[in-house]
Amino acid sequence: MPALTEQTTPALARRARQRRDRAWGRVLTWSPKVFLPLTNLCRNACDYCAFRKAPGQDHTMLPAEVDAVLAEGARSGCTEALFCIGDTPEAVFPHYRRQLDELGHDDTTEFLYASALRARAHGLHAHTNAGLLSAEAMIRLAEVNASLGLMLETTAELPVHRAAPDKSPSVRVRMLEEAGQLGIPFTTGLLVGIGETEADRVESLCLIRDIHRRFGHIMEVIVQPFRAHAGTPMAQHPEPDDETLTRAIALARLILDEEISVQSPPNLASVRLLVEAGVNDLGGISPVTPDFINADHPWPHVDALEGAVEGFELRRRLPLYGCCA
Repeated sequence: MPALTEQTTPALARRARQRRDRAWGRVLTWSPKVFLPLTNLCRNACDYCAFRKAPGQDHTMLPAEVDAVLAEGARSGCTEALFCIGDTPEAVFPHYRRQLDELGHDDTTEFLYASALRARAHGLHAHTNAGLLSAEAMIRLAEVNASLGLMLETTAELPVHRAAPDKSPSVRVRMLEEAGQLGIPFTTGLLVGIGETEADRVESLCLIRDIHRRFGHIMEVIVQPFRAHAGTPMAQHPEPDDETLTRAIALARLILDEEISVQSPPNLASVRLLVEAGVNDLGGISPVTPDFINADHPWPHVDALEGAVEGFELRRRLPLYGCCA
């Protein structure tokens, strides 16, 4: 891979665009979604995270709240319900376990399962990103989800994860492999700018590619830039510049097999930059809910995207690739 990484950024991006256009044509896809943070409790304390809330500041969604968001999403033409929680909250938060009991659920898996059934009742397809899950939990959730996801983030052991036991690369890789063994359509990705090097990104992408070649289940790889948030240990940490993000996206398109979609969130960078770097997908965009991971960065209005992607057809999709809405 050294010959690839030694290329200039314009040369990398040009090759990535050519590969993207050959595999995906002049089409950019996106998923109209609602984002439901079922609980923002998490046993990890990543230095960059603004999603996690401490006990006393946390919120776990009640069924009526879930239904209200799903109903508004259905009225607004959404087809995806993204369910997200922090990693393994019931392992460390007794009050959350009591909340699950009050809701009539034995564990978080059943909470997620019931929520996905609610999405189905409103005509939305569920995609769940709930951090680390056991094989048994994935089997259960696959019954009611179009797809599941887990961000690998990086294969590097980084200081930003010093208080995040569930961010150990080996345990996240194991879940990617188990999902493949189970044949579950899966989304994963990199977080760019948290202290990793370009060599680390290449290693992470090669690992994802090799897992996909063994099992054929990885639909999408997200290349997400770090964005600094007030009140976090990395509030003053520099964000990745345009060249770093461009190179990460281009490398993803060139390293990953052509059938794997490459996505980067359009609320975190210039859409033109993303397109020029080689993405074929803009991910989930919500007309109803904010990006609870990066709440300071609102979604672009879909009408505004049309002008930013001139020369491409902007096409809605479901959270299962190959299925257009």
